[in-house]
Amino acid sequence: QVQLVESGGGLAQPGGSLRVSCAASGFTFSSYAMGWARQAPGKGLEWVSGISSDGSDTYYADSVKGRFTISRDNATNTVYLQMDIVKPEDAAVYYCNVAALTRVYWGQGTQVTVSS
Repeated sequence: QVQLVESGGGLAQPGGSLRVSCAASGFTFSSYAMGWARQAPGKGLEWVSGISSDGSDTYYADSVKGRFTISRDNATNTVYLQMDIVKPEDAAVYYCNVAALTRVYWGQGTQVTVSS
């Protein structure tokens, strides 16, 4: 079965950096685009970033453009989100996702806290 496991969340100071990771299994990872979304307390789910199956195309929400970088390693079935110059509004649970024909699969999420 499809499984997505996020890790790497934690505490960052404003202006600092974090990298979150997503380990994927149960499908042919290199054949699928991957994405990240986040949910802040009291807010809805916000799309953050996406990457094509071979990593050649990347996409970002305006709120993170220029600060976040998505990447993937198809040899290890892992997708990453490098978060630089983090802001308090970046604090959220970050979820990895993959879109199949019948549904979108989500991981359990990893918590990112931004505080001084």
